Amino acid sequence: MSNSSLSRFMGGSPGQVVLRLVFLSFVVGVILAALDLDPRDLLSYAYEIVERIWNMGFDALGSLGRYFLIGAVIVVPVWVFLRIIRVVTGRS
Repeated sequence: MSNSSLSRFMGGSPGQVVLRLVFLSFVVGVILAALDLDPRDLLSYAYEIVERIWNMGFDALGSLGRYFLIGAVIVVPVWVFLRIIRVVTGRS
């Protein structure tokens, strides 16, 4: 993969992307620490959700819809905000 292909794949130069990821990881880490969460808890929650869905069988579809809506309440506004920012700054 050439450097331009790598840059296109990563969404920028590899160095800048790594620095952005380091910064965002630090910020998210501070926020999660303030909420008293750690990665083991998050993985445990994810495992419990999968296990509950497996154990509930087809009744899980209602829970999946609920989880989808809960996540969409956060994800969709953030996505809209980021798209608006990109349009305002002139990036497509």
